[in-house]
Amino acid sequence: MILDCAVIGGGPAGLNATLVLGRSRRKTILFDDNKPRNAVTSESHGFITRDGINPQEFKKVAQEELSRYSDVRIEKQRVHRINKKKHLIRGGDRKWGSIQCEKDYSRRVKEFYGKSLFSCPFCVGWELRDRPLAVIAEDHKALHMAKMVSNWTNDLIIFTNGNKILSLEEQELLNSYGIRINEKKIAAFIGEEGMLDKIQLEDNTTVFREGGFIAAEWKPAASFETTLGYTLNEQGGIATDSLQRTNTEGVFACGDTRIAGPSQLIIAAGEGSMAAIAVNAELIEEKFNEYKQQA
Repeated sequence: MILDCAVIGGGPAGLNATLVLGRSRRKTILFDDNKPRNAVTSESHGFITRDGINPQEFKKVAQEELSRYSDVRIEKQRVHRINKKKHLIRGGDRKWGSIQCEKDYSRRVKEFYGKSLFSCPFCVGWELRDRPLAVIAEDHKALHMAKMVSNWTNDLIIFTNGNKILSLEEQELLNSYGIRINEKKIAAFIGEEGMLDKIQLEDNTTVFREGGFIAAEWKPAASFETTLGYTLNEQGGIATDSLQRTNTEGVFACGDTRIAGPSQLIIAAGEGSMAAIAVNAELIEEKFNEYKQQA
């Protein structure tokens, strides 16, 4: 199949981009190894008409919708290398470069993550509301995360895992709102079947907590090797403009690949739609420019 576009990643951004491209009659291939960052999550929230849906069920419904479009193909493989090539566009023959794939089934998750410890309070804050919660952060994100989580509970402790990261002024601010700070190292999380009950500290004391949020250090989702030459933003994701275009011609980015961190499904899907619209507009312009050059 001669392709108009290759979509790498089958999360909500990639799925929605593929849907819009398929509906635009673009021959599109979607690469997805089904190793999403929310693999351990049982429910996804904040997407109207899909609030509380299991992420795998969300993907199943989306792929069923994509199957209606004959120009769309899904490859259940992981892209690990993209090589840029100079290309000509003739008669719809658009070569984005060579793509090599491999299957990778390895993935490990921690016992509590996705069950009682999370990364996004906007996604599960409602489910954890009014409970004794923890914010686990080892850097400057502690203050920001604590402020957000305090929206859903009045019983909150920041655990810095042995790091002194908050200034005296920041500590006073947090204490004034009843947010406590614990700078001892964490020895273990205690609970059953992924449900947190206590946090054990290095001095063997324990603190009762029923859940919480981790201010994690995120790495870009685009882990493949590439010679595409796009630039990265301050977060380590792929830099784009408002239309999801990178600084490399013909390359677009959206979702986790762009922000290098967690994003709600509905935001990622919207970015995927915008990227697909921009791709389609670019292809249409190229078609008409070809005509003018031949006239």
